[in-house]
Amino acid sequence: MSWFKRKEKGITTSTEEKKDTPKGLWYKSPTGKIIDTEELEKNFYVSPEDGYHVRIGSKEYFEILFDDNKYKELDANLTSKDPLKFEDTKKYPDRLKAAQDKTKLKDAVRTAVGKSKGNDLVIACMDFTFIGGSMGSVVGEKIARAAKYSLDKKIPFMIISKSGGARMMEAALSLMQLAKTSVRLAQLADAGIPYISLATDPTTGGTTASFAMLGDINISEPGALIGFAGPRVVKDTTGQDLPEDFQTSEFLLEHGFLDFITQRSKLKDKINLYIDLITNQPIRA
Repeated sequence: MSWFKRKEKGITTSTEEKKDTPKGLWYKSPTGKIIDTEELEKNFYVSPEDGYHVRIGSKEYFEILFDDNKYKELDANLTSKDPLKFEDTKKYPDRLKAAQDKTKLKDAVRTAVGKSKGNDLVIACMDFTFIGGSMGSVVGEKIARAAKYSLDKKIPFMIISKSGGARMMEAALSLMQLAKTSVRLAQLADAGIPYISLATDPTTGGTTASFAMLGDINISEPGALIGFAGPRVVKDTTGQDLPEDFQTSEFLLEHGFLDFITQRSKLKDKINLYIDLITNQPIRA
C-alpha cells in the first residue's frame, strides 16, 4: 500500500502553480438555483429556473432598452457637493469619492436619450450600487433636467427606480428633490407627454413617495421590494402582523398600486406597446 504514502517529504506547490477557481463564473439565486453567468446575461439577468430577477444597474438597463445599445447620455459629469459639511464616521466627500471609484459612476442616477424599438425615449435609471441608490441633489437635478429634455423635445420619459430613499448626508436638500422632480412630472402630464415609472428591487423611502408612484403607468418586475418604510417599522408602528408577501410588487399589484408586472425579457416590448398606444402610433412588431 506504499502508493498511499508520500515517500518524499517537503513537496509543496508554489503559489504561482496553484489554480484557483475563477470567480464570477456562476451565480446562485436566493432559492439556491445555480446558473452560468454568461447564460444569466443572455437571459436578461434572470435565473431561468426560478425566475429570480438579479439586481442590475443603468448599464444593463440601457443595453436592454435602447436599440443596439445606442444612446446619448445627458448631464454625465454632474457630481454632488457637500454644502452641509455633514460630519459622520467618514466625511461625505470621502464617501462620494469611494463610491465613484468603486462603481465608476458619478452619482446614483444616469440619464440618456435614444431609440427604443424606433421610438424616441428618455430614460433616467438609478444605480443601487452608488450609496444605496440614495436620492441626493444630483439625483433630483438629473431627473428634473431629463424630464425638461423630454418636455422640450416632446419625447416620452421613463424612470427606473432602485433606491434606499433620501440621502441622509444631504438632509433637507435631499428631501427637496421630491418636490422638484414631482413638479417636472406634472409639467409632462400637462403637456400630454407619457411618463413611465418602473419600480425595481428595492424602491423605498422618498423615491416611492415621489416620482416612483407618479407614472402615467406604474410598473414593476416580479418580486421587487416596494414601499416607504421597511416592514419592521410598519409592524412596530401599527402593532399588526403583516402579510407574508407585504411590500412585494405582487402585493402592490393586487392592491391597485401598480398597473402591471412584467418579466425583464418583455420589458422593452411592453413599454413600447404603451407608447404606441398612448401616442396613437401603429403597433410595432
